[in-house]
Amino acid sequence: MLKYLFHIALTLLVIAALPLVSSEGPFSAVALADDDDGDDGDDRDDDRDNDDDDGPGSRGRNGNGATGGANPGGNLLDLLFGRTPPARTTQSPPPQPLPTRAADEIVVLDLSQEDLDGLLALGYEVLQVTEVTLFDSTLRRMRVPSGTPLETALEEIRQLPSGQAADFNHFYRMSEGFNTPCEGLHCTSFDLISWRPPASAVASCGRPTVRIGLIDTDINPDHEAFIGSQLSVLDFDTGGLATSGAQHGTAVAAILIGSRTGRAHGLLPEAQLVAVDAFYAAGRDERSDAFNLVQAMDQLAEAQVDVINMSLAGPHNVLLEEMVAQMSDAQILIVSAAGNDGPRAAPVFPGAYDPVLTVTAVDASGRVYRRAGRGPHVDLAAPGVEVWTAASVRGVRTKTGTSFAAPFATAAAAVLMSEQPDMTVAQVKAFLRETALDLGDEGPDEVFGAGLVQFAPICSGLPPTEPLLLE
Repeated sequence: MLKYLFHIALTLLVIAALPLVSSEGPFSAVALADDDDGDDGDDRDDDRDNDDDDGPGSRGRNGNGATGGANPGGNLLDLLFGRTPPARTTQSPPPQPLPTRAADEIVVLDLSQEDLDGLLALGYEVLQVTEVTLFDSTLRRMRVPSGTPLETALEEIRQLPSGQAADFNHFYRMSEGFNTPCEGLHCTSFDLISWRPPASAVASCGRPTVRIGLIDTDINPDHEAFIGSQLSVLDFDTGGLATSGAQHGTAVAAILIGSRTGRAHGLLPEAQLVAVDAFYAAGRDERSDAFNLVQAMDQLAEAQVDVINMSLAGPHNVLLEEMVAQMSDAQILIVSAAGNDGPRAAPVFPGAYDPVLTVTAVDASGRVYRRAGRGPHVDLAAPGVEVWTAASVRGVRTKTGTSFAAPFATAAAAVLMSEQPDMTVAQVKAFLRETALDLGDEGPDEVFGAGLVQFAPICSGLPPTEPLLLE
């Protein structure tokens, strides 16, 4: 009997030692890394405002890194012989939500000298000052005295005779008609919006005369996507903070003006693009803030851009709202992303401000991106799921998120403003909505806005085309 039990135990021991076999085959404990198209190893995240990464569990693993399907009560021999299994490893706590504002800062416009002196006497400190030339104002970033609650400080400043335009320093994150054959990875996105860039000098449409502005992270100007392009990056002072990475900004810029000589084909390779890197790194967090965004928008206004792509999102801020209104009055159109916080999330800004042209993302079949924000402020849909564009160092890769849908609408607006220079920004926005391809429920809705942006109606004399939605 003992010999018989010994053979059973030995057999069970051998079985327990064998590698588990899953639907993915044997040795499934080996996880594959994300495919980076063989270009560079730093583009692991598609969009900085939580776009396309399913997080722990998305590749068949449980929360503590073990292969899915493991027995939570111990192995078979433990159960057979009544042994107490070792204690399970405690899962790591979920990541803390990113902060929405600077912990001890207030930004304020046009404080009088008397009010400023009073705040300095109370222990406030001026960290940065900049002149906003668009509406002849002075913007200050101020540190609150130690021990003073931020809400109390804001109320204290707003009670001053010149302190009404004050707010927290909120954080913002990264959210044709020509019948020539299209060959390349970009073609699916181009087909969705009925855009085939002109192949000859016969047509002017597609060669915009307006200047496009871009507020984003750093851009790699040496990428082959920008060979021969009209890309200029303005100097920007982030107060000595760590520079941002080039993944997001390079990808968005390439969608706009990527060269036709490489693989990252842009919509408008002959357009002038003026970019500002208003972002900085805070550990693993890349972000901008209200103070930086107001500065960056003012810089682009001085550079005489006509439309600005802002593929970013964050909270409502009274200074940002005022700047958006001033830009609209100056006939500068802001195009922004609807955000990637999910369909039940509250509206994000600047996209939710009325003058802004707000864009959601759809895939090649016209289905909305599952994490896209929704609401009555959504104006248009554009390709934003697995869009081919430039990786940060070299080559191309896919990107997903509303950040990468916004530049399609920005390009459409730039072409329209070049074709119809007398249009106001409100008329540009209305035209793009009226000529969009209706998706979802009939008429405008909170998911797709007015529908999928279309280029063909912009260019007079071009043959009509039907967008190619995949089945």
